Amino acid sequence: MRTYKLKIATGTDLTAGTCDQVSIVLMGVLGESSKHNLNHKWSNFRPGAVTDFEVDIEKDLGELLLIRLSTLTYKSFNTVAWYCHYVNVTCPNGRCYQFPFYQWLATNMTVEIPEGKGIILSRNTHPLLKQQRRAELEKKRETHKWKCYAEGAPRCIDVDKVENLPSNDQYSFLKLSSFNYSKTALGLEMVQEGFTSAESWTDLDDIKLVFCMRGFDNSDVVAEIWKEDYFFGSQYLNGINPIQIKKCSKIPENFPVSDNMVAASLGTTTSLQKELEKGNIFLADYKILQGISANKSINGKQQYMAAPMCILWKNPQDQLVPIAIQLAQTPGENAPIFLPSDSESDWLLAKIWVRNSDYQVHEVVTHLLHTHLFAEVFNIATTRQLPMGHPVYKLIIPHLRYTLEINVLARSILIGPGALFDQAIAIGKGGIPILLKKAMDGVTYSSLCLPDDIQARGVKSIPNYLYRDDGMKIWLAVESFVSNIVNYYYECDVDVSTDPELQAWVAEIYKEGFLENTSTGMPSSLETKASLIKYLTMMIFTCSAQHAAVNSGQSDFYTWMPNGPPSMRSPPPTVKGVSTTQSILAALPEVNTTSLGISTVWLLSKEPLDRRHLGNYPDVRFTEEVPQTFIKNFQEKLAKISHSIKGRNKNMKLPYPYLDPSVIENSVSV
Repeated sequence: MRTYKLKIATGTDLTAGTCDQVSIVLMGVLGESSKHNLNHKWSNFRPGAVTDFEVDIEKDLGELLLIRLSTLTYKSFNTVAWYCHYVNVTCPNGRCYQFPFYQWLATNMTVEIPEGKGIILSRNTHPLLKQQRRAELEKKRETHKWKCYAEGAPRCIDVDKVENLPSNDQYSFLKLSSFNYSKTALGLEMVQEGFTSAESWTDLDDIKLVFCMRGFDNSDVVAEIWKEDYFFGSQYLNGINPIQIKKCSKIPENFPVSDNMVAASLGTTTSLQKELEKGNIFLADYKILQGISANKSINGKQQYMAAPMCILWKNPQDQLVPIAIQLAQTPGENAPIFLPSDSESDWLLAKIWVRNSDYQVHEVVTHLLHTHLFAEVFNIATTRQLPMGHPVYKLIIPHLRYTLEINVLARSILIGPGALFDQAIAIGKGGIPILLKKAMDGVTYSSLCLPDDIQARGVKSIPNYLYRDDGMKIWLAVESFVSNIVNYYYECDVDVSTDPELQAWVAEIYKEGFLENTSTGMPSSLETKASLIKYLTMMIFTCSAQHAAVNSGQSDFYTWMPNGPPSMRSPPPTVKGVSTTQSILAALPEVNTTSLGISTVWLLSKEPLDRRHLGNYPDVRFTEEVPQTFIKNFQEKLAKISHSIKGRNKNMKLPYPYLDPSVIENSVSV
């Protein structure tokens, strides 16, 4: 007899333990053991337990490859799923094998778990491992199927309710409890404070009363400076939609701005043409909104949208300020060009309209499509095509945590029929699928890769662009980490191009997420280590830092509703000189719409409990010493970036904390 020592860890979530009978089979290159029932005692598999067992096996199994775990209902006890962190096995010769799992096992379920070394399929891969990987993926493809959410949009998980999601894709008990509590508390607060009426605001300052007992980090500062042109422009750099502007080398023909119009802004020492040649003119164009019908059901009233164009100038003080706004794509008598020299009410209303358009594009394109929906595609394809023993699976899976649950919730309570967008957002009631399809026509691989996007938009040298500066530090840190992992597991480019699981994964993302559209430039296969490194860096950055940049500041910038009105009740002005404070109030959303919009962005931007920050990997999936060193180095780089950002923000009236690694979530989880 040979004695094998086991160490089995149960998850720490309150519901992770089980009363089931747990059994194990050890599988090695020299054969497999018989099935061994582990000592049944509740404390052995309670939440957080790490329990030692011993099993006696008649023969030497040689190098261990797999273990087979099974659960079975014990007597008449209620069936409860078990969350297993890992199983460690020490052989009679003293060699220790690690089998990381970090998944749920339902009652009467059997699963085979490979030893923890990351393995890429090759001719030398043991047949047992090949068989295990095939069986694992076949089973996952049954639980994770694709469906069409909207024509022209990325496909999504074929699940309509979160309770129908596989257990491993659902929120933990802690996170679900926190999320539901926050949602319920916000609803009750809105009722208790009396912000449920469909009345118009009579004083802008009254908006500060909405959820006055609830803290918002920077919203008070925003409410103080929101009318300032420098702040309006700064939001294109350091707000929650920091990827909208492009350098303008020539004024668009459908935006006939002349030197005379902007002379008051530029002064007498320069001209529009000179500033264009210097690279100081930038354009925010919302053409994508043209032709989309606005919501007609907010408080039973027609809402309105615009497709504006805004020219911004980097002035000698290195501020980005708006100098001309046109609220339509077609110039003419009914589309005046608004200027800072116009009346205060005219100019303010024009800027409010631009902020309303930016809200629609931000929420649906920048936030929903570019982070949530693409992260969901990455999640499903990873589950279907990469087995748990693949090193790319080990690398990417922490960045896909809880994404399916939040997206299924979003399709139900946010963007579904009659949901929050229909109740409070101009783009609701059928507009979201149309906007998503139009946005997909403009998606490129380069736009998802921060260095390429910065270069393409011509914003590499614009000053005070903290999204770019902080984001590039994180991109390079992620790239370095990914490079180390890829170079450790792939010896040469041929290893990448001949990895069948990796290639199937990339091809499925291209097909289901980017609809095989060659114009996106999205790869359908990867041939080199360099291409794989860039691809994985893009994926991790999208699911973590990019989502944080466009999500975490929503309560800061949108709590003061006039800075980001979710809808507008009056059409865009077609003449100058008629706007007043009262006409602005009449155009802005009513009290209940404001309250609903604010509560929604608070819920989305304030993470519930059970958070994991960028680079925090408590689930030890890489068991080899070298990759663990890579993780440690990555964490040290992120800590330095965090320290630098915190030091800078101390001296800022309106800090930019959203790309501080200590507050970036690993994944799109809310």
